[in-house]
Amino acid sequence: MEYKRAERVAELLKEEISRIIQTEVRDPRVSLSTITSVEMSDDLKHAKIYFVCDPKKQKSTKDGFDKSTGFIKKILASRLTLRYMPNIYFHYDTSLDYSLKIEGLLKKVKAEERHEEDDDVDE
Repeated sequence: MEYKRAERVAELLKEEISRIIQTEVRDPRVSLSTITSVEMSDDLKHAKIYFVCDPKKQKSTKDGFDKSTGFIKKILASRLTLRYMPNIYFHYDTSLDYSLKIEGLLKKVKAEERHEEDDDVDE
């Protein structure tokens, strides 16, 4: 399977941004977040960085990332050899919340089925 260059650069950005957040960014709002994925445009000029954090701190974490964007981009430019440094945009990753919601619904359905089976056995 052939990988597009955008996918390789996206993976590289994910690793580097994660490292930068852990070691260089001093903003406590972003320190407990995790980068889950990066989507690059095919021309490598735009990158959507998805993160997860405590859902209660989603807004403040997003604000922290928005404030740190220039700093993160500057460090990326010094570490990566790309012709153009992509514009980076941070987004809260809702897929984890969605999967947890689906998992809860499946557990509820399974519990109801068990309850119905128990009622059938009792009769």
